[in-house]
Parts: sequence; C-alpha cells; structure tokens
Amino acid sequence: MSGHSKWANIKHKKEKSDAQKGKIFTKLAKEIIIAAREGGGDPESNSRLRDAIEKAKENNMPNDNITRAVKRGSGELDGEALEEVTYEGYGPSGVAVIVEAMTDNRNRTAAEMRHIFDRSGGSLGASGCVAWMFDKKGLIVIDGNGVNEDELMMVALDAGAEDIINNGDDFEVYTSPEDFSEVKSKIKDAGYTIIDAEVRMIPQNTVKLDIDASQKVLALIDRLDEHDDVQNVYHNLEIPEELLDEEEE
Repeated sequence: MSGHSKWANIKHKKEKSDAQKGKIFTKLAKEIIIAAREGGGDPESNSRLRDAIEKAKENNMPNDNITRAVKRGSGELDGEALEEVTYEGYGPSGVAVIVEAMTDNRNRTAAEMRHIFDRSGGSLGASGCVAWMFDKKGLIVIDGNGVNEDELMMVALDAGAEDIINNGDDFEVYTSPEDFSEVKSKIKDAGYTIIDAEVRMIPQNTVKLDIDASQKVLALIDRLDEHDDVQNVYHNLEIPEELLDEEEE
C-alpha cells in the first residue's frame, strides 16, 4: 500500500479537539448504539460492537454509559433514531476530506456540513468524489519500546495482517476491515502494548502544503470535528512538523 502516513499526523487534531470539548464519550456512545442496532447487543457475536466497547473502556467511559448505549442500540431503551452518513469534499488547496457522521436529521446535518465547507474555503462534493483516494483499513499502532520487529511481524502476519510499518517509536499494523478484530486480539494476547486501534480511511497518498495553506485546511478540520454529529474526519494533508510541534508544546 503506497503513501503511508504517520498515524499521529492524521489523528492529532481530532484527538486534541475531542479532549478539549469533552465530546469523546458522546462519540463513543453513538458508535456503540449503531453497532448494537446493526449487529445485536451481544459483543461476542458482534465484532463491531466488541471493538466499540473496548475503545470506550480504553477511554475510561463509565460502564453504566456503555450499558445504556448498548440497550439503546438493541431497542431495550428508547432514544433518537441515529443513522450513519458520510460526506466527501475538498478543503482549501484541494485537500481531500471525508466526514463520517451519525445524525437523527440527515437534511439538517447535510446543510450544516455544506456551510462549514463553504465558510472554510472548501466545497462539499458528491458521494464518491474523493473516496477513491482512500483505502478502508484496520490500523493497529503498537508501542515500539523493546519490541523485536521480526517477532512482531511473525505474530501479526500469522494473525492475518497485511502490512507492518516501523516508525522507530511505534509500529503500524494494517489489516483488512474484516480481519481487524482478530489481528488486534492476537497482538494483544501476545503481550504487545497497543497505543491505538481502529478501522479508518487511510489516504493512498498525502499532500504537502506550506504553513499558511496547511493552517487553513486544519481550520476546516477543527470546525468539522467540533460539530456534534461528526464522528471522524479523514484527510490527505501531510501536516507540517512545525505545526505539530507547536500544538504539542
């Protein structure tokens, strides 16, 4: 797979925004609700629900919240009818952007997405306009401290992984969406420390822009992330190291 991008590069803005806004529990609950609605409330037979619950626990979401979300999704508790919607468009300088949302009002959310793109110097496009630039993959990030690359590679490939990237401080393990849960489970059982794991849209190639242009794109990403209905934002901008360093200080 060409065009590997640093996982922290792509996720940095999203995670920072979520932490500041305190919205992560809401997003995690929505994911659990949708997963339970589509595949049932038993995580043993519903891998998407199992992954969503694991991620919620990793983010210290209270068990009561998790249980309520599962019950809402499986119909045991009443709640708003959520549906998954994906929006595609272009940010400033033609950067490709994919937005995954969960909403109880598709028309309202679409209008608000269009407004955010327009005011940020981008444009909301038709379905499929940028999706071809991305691959849907499972990504498992492993702490590289003390890890033998050959041993990790053997475990991951035997479990069904497609590719492994050594970044020095960490390893990125890529899987098909279907094999994600099993590969993650076997890597965890083998004793490796998982920093992050999710199924996401990986850009085939990234775009390099100057600082000013990159800041305009990141302003769009921030506005999208701050919207209550937005679950994930993916893009193919390669964030300049200077901007990452500034934000980490």
